[in-house]
Amino acid sequence: MKAVAVFPKERVLRVIDDVPEPRIEKPTQVRVRTLEVGLCGTDQEIARFQYGTPPEGAKYLILGHEALGEVVEVGEGVKGLEPGDLVVPRVRRPCPRAECRPCREGRPDFCLSGAYTERGIQKAHGFMAEQFVEEVAWLHRVPKGLRKVAVLTEPLTIGEKALQELEHIQARLPWGREGKTPLHAVVLGAGPVGLLGAMALRRAGFATTVYSYSRPPDERSALVDMVGGRYLSSQDVAPGDLEARAGAVDAVYEATGASKFSFDVLGALGPNGIFIFTGVPGRKEPLQLEGGTLMKSLVLKNQVVLGTVNAGPDAFEAALTDLQAFTERWPGALERLITTRYPLEAVPEALAGKSDGIKRIVHFG
Repeated sequence: MKAVAVFPKERVLRVIDDVPEPRIEKPTQVRVRTLEVGLCGTDQEIARFQYGTPPEGAKYLILGHEALGEVVEVGEGVKGLEPGDLVVPRVRRPCPRAECRPCREGRPDFCLSGAYTERGIQKAHGFMAEQFVEEVAWLHRVPKGLRKVAVLTEPLTIGEKALQELEHIQARLPWGREGKTPLHAVVLGAGPVGLLGAMALRRAGFATTVYSYSRPPDERSALVDMVGGRYLSSQDVAPGDLEARAGAVDAVYEATGASKFSFDVLGALGPNGIFIFTGVPGRKEPLQLEGGTLMKSLVLKNQVVLGTVNAGPDAFEAALTDLQAFTERWPGALERLITTRYPLEAVPEALAGKSDGIKRIVHFG
């Protein structure tokens, strides 16, 4: 069986063709034929040996954590799935610590210990192989009509979890979200996570501005226009001018991993506003903060700053629901987001080079 794997000690990334085909070993497991896997910044960083840990005793780590597959075999204890069904898997698996309540309750996205595993990232092989086996509890059934776009489920879950937490926090206000309609959200970054987050915010009723580096017109700004958002370039509009150009900022959804840029925009957050960090900085940036000014604003304006990582089952189900809604509301938008498809053999070269287009997908034929 073929797969794409990184060998950290040898500092090699390559296609291997001698991986044993996975077998069902428990009655609750499902064997899946891989159809598509998304490539993202995390995969690039693992391919550059910045992190990524093979399973215990293994020399290599199979990449891939954004997957779409087709069920080919189910264990005798599996209910709700059968051969031919389309599925997407979740990424993170619980830590073994008995005292970690989130993991014991099936929510490793809130793990307390940090000893979780992540398929394709940390101590567990990923999905960039011709087949994989997974516990049914970590799989979500995909409607057949979403076949062309369901590989976007996992990156969309980042925004879905952020939206869920935003809703919980916004409920602290006496009027909830009903006091100001529509609320205005600013999305930082026009990559796949940012654009999918913008779609989710639009679907949730937010007036939405995508604030990114590149100048319009281009494929990213065109997609923002298509879903009814506004696009602004940071080359043309400074963070301090955001409110004047786009209106008061009620929420910021950060999807860049650029720390300086993000903290500059934090200063534009309005009263009762919520700033959500989702990116992990990939490079060190010099950063100077006026601590007194920041603290004063957070206190006097009732602002909230939070970070969110990974996603639970509710976010995956919400993502699948929203993908269907996006296809009905903005026909063709999701397809335009997927700009490049590679065969498996081209992945090492693709990860070694500069990212082009918006979203890159590996297809398995």
